[in-house]
Amino acid sequence: MRPLPLSLAGAVVFFTLMWPGVLCAQTPNGLSEALDIHRDVEYANVNGKSLLIDLYIPKNASKPMPVVMWIHGGGWTEGNKANPMPLPLVKYGFAVASINYRLSQEAIFPAQIYDCKAAVRWLRAHAGDYGFNPDAIGVAGGSAGGHLVALLGTTSQNPELEGQEGNPGVSSRVQAVVDFFGPTDFLMMIGPDRKWDKEYAVTVVSQLLGGPVDQKPDLARQASPLYYVTGQACPFYIAHGDQDQTVPVEQSIEFNDALQKAGVASTLHIVKGGGHGFNDPSVMQEMIDFFRHNLPAPKP
Repeated sequence: MRPLPLSLAGAVVFFTLMWPGVLCAQTPNGLSEALDIHRDVEYANVNGKSLLIDLYIPKNASKPMPVVMWIHGGGWTEGNKANPMPLPLVKYGFAVASINYRLSQEAIFPAQIYDCKAAVRWLRAHAGDYGFNPDAIGVAGGSAGGHLVALLGTTSQNPELEGQEGNPGVSSRVQAVVDFFGPTDFLMMIGPDRKWDKEYAVTVVSQLLGGPVDQKPDLARQASPLYYVTGQACPFYIAHGDQDQTVPVEQSIEFNDALQKAGVASTLHIVKGGGHGFNDPSVMQEMIDFFRHNLPAPKP
């Protein structure tokens, strides 16, 4: 499908990286004229806390359109849903969604994946209201967001990670995942051969789990996407820098190997010289191509 003739055409989309792995796209001038934008829509409410989603819907796209949901990074302690990285997909007939979720200072794991699954359920339950295809939902995320999208792509049949927030009973299954340098096996933090950044392991991950990994091995395993890999996982595209000093590239190598051994369509792009985040136009294009292949938009 050729790009839609939105006012995005000819505009430059800039991508930025902020520690720790918070990728976002700055909205080009004139984009709002080509989109119906719905901000701060409540997708669930947990103990009085409103969980919010933003929607970017191309006005002239054919329906029902595929939708890609962005999950921000920030070490599960910071970041927000503003300026989602996959925004250029609206040029190709995709809707884009972006969510906030409970951070680890508010609630420890599995609250974060409960919220992400609730957001997917909300998108599916409200597909008819916005013109989405309920069978074409993709997710993308970086760092902490990469961890959460990897869980979404591997745990659709796992009730212990489902939660009951928002539209229980609706499927939280996703059809395609883009994981940018997300951690996938927290148990690799244990032992003398660990390659994790010590500060990241001691502070960020311990806060997510409510204690050090070696004291929370069962929860660390429950939070690790690697241990849920089966042939039922959806297609994956993974990108990781080989110089990442925060989340070792071995995390994505091991995860990609496990997916492929299970018969899942998975591609790993190791960015030479890339750290915990990188500026590589080929990765951006590969993300777009991946979603266009796995979530084809209807022809106009």
